[in-house]
Amino acid sequence: MNTLRLLVAATLFSFCLPGQSAAAMSAEEVLKTVVKVRTTISKEAESARTLGTEREGNGVVIDSDGTILTAGYLIRDARTIEVTAQNGESVSARFVAYDFNTGFGLVRAEKNLGLEPIPLGQSSAVKAGDAILVAAHGGEAAVQVALVVSRGEFVGYWEYLIDEAIYTVPAHGRYGGAALIDSDGRLVGIASLLTQVLVPEFGLISCNVSIPIDLLRPILASLLRTGRSGQAPRPWLGINAQEAHGRIFLTRVVPGSPAEKAGLKPGDIFLTVAGKEITGLADFYRKVWATGTAGAQIPLGVLQGVRVREIKVRSLDRSWHAVPPRGDVTL
Repeated sequence: MNTLRLLVAATLFSFCLPGQSAAAMSAEEVLKTVVKVRTTISKEAESARTLGTEREGNGVVIDSDGTILTAGYLIRDARTIEVTAQNGESVSARFVAYDFNTGFGLVRAEKNLGLEPIPLGQSSAVKAGDAILVAAHGGEAAVQVALVVSRGEFVGYWEYLIDEAIYTVPAHGRYGGAALIDSDGRLVGIASLLTQVLVPEFGLISCNVSIPIDLLRPILASLLRTGRSGQAPRPWLGINAQEAHGRIFLTRVVPGSPAEKAGLKPGDIFLTVAGKEITGLADFYRKVWATGTAGAQIPLGVLQGVRVREIKVRSLDRSWHAVPPRGDVTL
């Protein structure tokens, strides 16, 4: 762990040097860009079952209009949104966008909080072995220096997959929507999840998974303008799936989803997509998405009980599924 201590010291030292940030922001100013995000969700909302009806996390001010970047699950199905600045001022906010493919969410405060936006960095420059700051709302007390232990694929059971996710240790307890900040004071990722990673000599340890900021750049303008990424929508089945013993098991079917309408049930085992064998959960998603855009009919080879069946699922665009109304956004 001596290497980690050296990296931590180097990161803290760079933040203490005046004028080192490319955007000429002090460490204090950088931390002020991180706000608290609180939402309430109707108990009838589809995501209430898994994510709850009251959610709290973090967000980061990223432009002069007061747009706040956060983890999308915090604002999914939101009925009310409130943001709180470091000085304790709380204001209501409007839903702007939630991109299911990346997991990013955007909101905008109804009142200008007077905060300078954090400059965006390049997550492609973040490497395993780098020290980095993970900052939640709450100033210095909510900042944690972490080590990037891995850059790689993350596969979620909810039809979610990103390449080059940023894995950091130790895990931050208030990770949802927290800012990953490099030594230049730039935002390079948004913390999203808590999982475990295998570290040689230490075994499995808790870590955070963060969404790299480079995924935001190509879609940000479209998200602000329309609430959508502008990219071709992926086909969505409406399932939760898990990989075990080399097989892909269906663990949950979203009510009213294409999967439910096609007759898929928990316990089914996916074998093929369009006649092609699948080798893992990530491969399963990629083969589904490769069949076409949302609306495509997905032929699945499925083991139901002792019988192998071909089930065709007419997919949907997930972006239109279970998100709150979008407030008007002026660019």
